[in-house]
Amino acid sequence: PNIMELQRDSSRQINDLKFKLVKAEQEVTALEQNVTRLEGHVTRYKSAAENAEKVEDELKAERRKLQRELRTALDKIEELESSNSHLNKRLEKMKSSRGMAQTP
Repeated sequence: PNIMELQRDSSRQINDLKFKLVKAEQEVTALEQNVTRLEGHVTRYKSAAENAEKVEDELKAERRKLQRELRTALDKIEELESSNSHLNKRLEKMKSSRGMAQTP
């Protein structure tokens, strides 16, 4: 009777351990699939980050270019306003001179 009981206990333990082994193997497979999926995410996010950095660099370069163009345009406006002011003063002098020449 003891031998039969020991065999039943041993058989039950073996079956329990086999079941646990199958469960552990399933969990390992699921974890490996998760790792593969997450590695794909990392690859995509890394690529997206690199593209974003590239676009950011391009936008910074474009911004610097536009700021240079703006400074050049503002300098040109200032120069033209100064020239316009000078020409207006000369015109006023000429009008003033002509007005004085016409009056006896």
